[in-house]
Amino acid sequence: MASTPVINLRKGHAVRYNNEVCTVSDFELKTPPRMASYVQMSIRTLSTGKVYNLRMTSNESLESVNLNREPHEYSYKDGEDYHFMHPETFEDVILMESQVKNAKDYLIEGQKYTVQFADDVVVGIELPPSVVMEVTESPEGVKGDSANNVYKAATLETGLIVQVPLFIGPGDKISVKTEDNSYLGRAN
Repeated sequence: MASTPVINLRKGHAVRYNNEVCTVSDFELKTPPRMASYVQMSIRTLSTGKVYNLRMTSNESLESVNLNREPHEYSYKDGEDYHFMHPETFEDVILMESQVKNAKDYLIEGQKYTVQFADDVVVGIELPPSVVMEVTESPEGVKGDSANNVYKAATLETGLIVQVPLFIGPGDKISVKTEDNSYLGRAN
C-alpha cells in the first residue's frame, strides 16, 4: 500500500498502525519556534476502539488504507455472527461479534447501517449519530417527583437500558444518541 506523509493526513483518513486499521480522530500540526515542526494526532483502531496518541515529525509517513463505507441492511444474528445484506446486490456480509462491538445494542432488524471495508475486507460497522427505538419496559413514574428533572431506567427493544424522563412508558418510541446512550427525545 502507499505510504502517506503524516503532514498530509486529516480527520477521517484511514491508516495502518501496529498492523491494525485505524482512523485519524484528531490532528494538529505544531511548529514551535526554533524547532522542527511535528504532528500531534490521535488514531482509533477500528477493530478494538483503542486510541493511540502519536507525536511524529512532519517528514515521517504512515501506510494509508483504502477505507470504503457502504450501506447495508441488518438481517439477523446467528450465534456470534451478525448478517448484513447489501440493498442492491443482495450480497450477505457477516460480521463477528468483535467487529460489531458496542453497536450490537443498536442493531434492529431491517434497519440500514454503514459497513466499513478496509482494502475490501470487512472491518466494522459505523452507527448513525442517533437511533429511534421502542421502549419495552419502564417502571411507572412516581407522582410528585416531577419538580426536578428526574429520570428512570427504561429497557429498549434491543435490551439497551437508557435513562429517560418519568413520562416515557412502554410502547413509546424514543431517539437515543449512539455516542453515549443518552435520551434525546420522543420520536414519531
